[in-house]
Amino acid sequence: MQALWMLVASLMFAIMGASVKLASEHAASLALVILFRGLPSVVLLVVWAVTTHKSLKPKSIRLHLMRNVFGVGAMWMAFYGYTVLPLATSTSLNYTSPLFIAGFLLLSGKASNDIVRTLAVGIGFAGVLLILRPSITEDQWFACALGLLAGASGAVAMLQVRQLGSIGEPIWLTVLYFSVFVTGTSLIGIKAHGIGEPDLVSWVALLMVGLSGLFGQLALTRAFGSGSPLLSAALQYTTIIFSAGIGIVVWHNAPDVLAWLGMGMVILAGLLSAWRTLVLAERHKKSQLVKTTA
Repeated sequence: MQALWMLVASLMFAIMGASVKLASEHAASLALVILFRGLPSVVLLVVWAVTTHKSLKPKSIRLHLMRNVFGVGAMWMAFYGYTVLPLATSTSLNYTSPLFIAGFLLLSGKASNDIVRTLAVGIGFAGVLLILRPSITEDQWFACALGLLAGASGAVAMLQVRQLGSIGEPIWLTVLYFSVFVTGTSLIGIKAHGIGEPDLVSWVALLMVGLSGLFGQLALTRAFGSGSPLLSAALQYTTIIFSAGIGIVVWHNAPDVLAWLGMGMVILAGLLSAWRTLVLAERHKKSQLVKTTA
């Protein structure tokens, strides 16, 4: 069942990315797309919290602020990438966050002797180069740079999410505050640039952005909340495969052999990084258990 939930989450996020691209192609402004990603989550989570008498008070305003500055920034950059780049390419760049986390640890010296993480970073960014080589046109390089920056910002946001989890902050509350920040920035963007000129197809795509994003988040939470975290971390990379398939069917953007190889390398590197993180976490738990029982 865990594997099924993770596959559902991956498919939902692939559909979300495709819907972002489709809405933009039909004249919806980026700010309007962002609004539809955040607002449904805010409404549904607030209604649920109020009806179940849950507290909306955060445990750490600082951690939420850090998480949302980097997380919301990553979303804006990633969504811009969806509007410009082929779907599989933009999705692959978005999934470089684990590589940046490993890179941060290596640069900080906390994992200087970690061969696995060093190998993961090398493989991952070699894969990125294969994805970006000649298939990317000159007018797409800015979007590629933002896509990689989104991956780096997402890595910082993920670290803050882990800290929030370590202090006992409920996942739903972390998602709620993130959605509030997303909605707030989108309203500022709409005030500045308007909603564009969306047609009927665009409005349907916008609705799909909100629904698929919300259901994907719920399925992701369910998957990581049960069973093996490594299995969930592995299966989340099927989003890249789903996105490539949707890109081929809808936009006829079939990646070439080297691009497929690059995507495979990014997936492999992400799996190595996730596996190493989980192994070290288990070792830390065991050592702490030994200390408390000694």
